[in-house]
Amino acid sequence: MAVYIKKIKQKTKSVKNRWKEIYMRHRYVSGITVIELVLILVIIIALLLIFKNQLIDLINTIFDKIISESSGI
Repeated sequence: MAVYIKKIKQKTKSVKNRWKEIYMRHRYVSGITVIELVLILVIIIALLLIFKNQLIDLINTIFDKIISESSGI
């Protein structure tokens, strides 16, 4: 009986260890971390600030074209 209980304890420990390894592996390999998201946002904001005038001119040109083509019908 003691041998049977010992085998069960060993199996439960190994199952627990397997799940722990799977969880830890998934936790450290999974996708984008917070630091990466913050860096991406900083880069996007910096690009928007650098090219602000060009973006405003592009948007104004697009809207002017849309307005001129829609009123000509």
